[in-house]
Amino acid sequence: MKNFFTIFHNIWNAKELRDKIITTLNFLLIYRLGAYIPLPGINPLGISDFIDKMNLGSKGIMQILSSFTGGAFNRASIFALGIMPYISASIIIQLMCLVVPSLQRLQKDGESGKKQVNLIIRWLTIGICMIQGPLYLISLTKQFIPYTTLSHAYLLNIDFFYEKMLFWIIGMVVLTSGTIFTMWLGDKMTEEGVGNGISLIIMSGIVARFPDAVIKEIYNKTEVGHGGLIVLFLELMLWLLVILFSIVIIQAIRKIQVQYVSHHKSTVFSSKIMHRKHQYIPLKMTSAGVMPIIFSQAIMLFPLTFYDYVSNNKIKNFFHLFQDVYGLWYNLAFSSLVIIFTFFYTAITIPVNQIADDLKRNGGHIPKIKPGKDTAKYLDSILSKITFPGSILLALIAILPSIVFRIGITQNFSLFYGGTSLLILVGVVLDIIQQVNMHLLNYYYDDLMMMKNRNIRYPI
Repeated sequence: MKNFFTIFHNIWNAKELRDKIITTLNFLLIYRLGAYIPLPGINPLGISDFIDKMNLGSKGIMQILSSFTGGAFNRASIFALGIMPYISASIIIQLMCLVVPSLQRLQKDGESGKKQVNLIIRWLTIGICMIQGPLYLISLTKQFIPYTTLSHAYLLNIDFFYEKMLFWIIGMVVLTSGTIFTMWLGDKMTEEGVGNGISLIIMSGIVARFPDAVIKEIYNKTEVGHGGLIVLFLELMLWLLVILFSIVIIQAIRKIQVQYVSHHKSTVFSSKIMHRKHQYIPLKMTSAGVMPIIFSQAIMLFPLTFYDYVSNNKIKNFFHLFQDVYGLWYNLAFSSLVIIFTFFYTAITIPVNQIADDLKRNGGHIPKIKPGKDTAKYLDSILSKITFPGSILLALIAILPSIVFRIGITQNFSLFYGGTSLLILVGVVLDIIQQVNMHLLNYYYDDLMMMKNRNIRYPI
């Protein structure tokens, strides 16, 4: 506890860091306020009542989709699409950079190339909003809240055709503008605040659901009588162990020793002496991070999105097997996709051939391994060996919410036992801690150097 107050005191004394943290909190507050502003023509109370009456499988889907927006998706908010269209666009462009030569050249063209790639991502984000926006409005007006149920006050004053069209046009403009504004907030937080703005926005949406999940879990165990305080304590201990497990997986690396040979002249003998410097290549066990889970979740939700629009009974029955997100078939397919995408994403994000070429060009080599192709093969072999257990552990974390839900933990609280939510939380918190430590180190180092310079006496 003493260390906590000491760290807080150090952060408060560092004015630049303090201002950055306050700026970040202000931007997050703006985003959270926007998450409660409903779309024009929508009654959020009616939507909340409708979602409460949904079946378990459909409610689980809504919980997953809403976890990234802090409930804005469920409230039909102006930020209902959140930052997910931007993330989808970033992933698409990242994959296209591997196969499109012009994008590859832009990516390697320094700062100007990165700006052009970011501009392409932003335009693609708007395009994705134009696809996701109508699908979301269809779910509001047809699949979940039909226009005919006006007696329940789900939609306000939408009765005629032109009013429906007006609702669609306004809804599309507002949803797209909400995503663009959220994207702008993320960029401003990255520039003027602490941490990555986009990651912080996603984390804020996840954290916003945490108090309600805890309260419902406590009520379920104490008032309803599903276990009592002892079971609640064991659940908390299990949750802490899962967090520690996630940190270990994210931080775990395999160090590959590298030797750099340099030559310099001796001042005494005027001869060249060879000097060896030892460094390491850190290969992470989960280099792909949370991306395999995001990819897999998107694929698993795809058939569920179009389930009601399929007329073929065979295809519909096949989709029905994966409708329950807590069921066996859904989680079996989900975990398999996570393992496959972990290998795929690791292969495209860790360029072993480029690493081997850079080592050879800079005079570095791995002991007992020849530079060039042999080094690339060795790195690829090591990467495959550490990715295999990493992919299995990542798949286990991905399906852990379904496992703990089946053993009695409430639906809301189970989402924090693993999956994308927990990995994003752990990753963002570790990144913020690292950045705060760097700011504190630079601040006190500069302060120490200033004090040292004041004590220097110059000869007259």
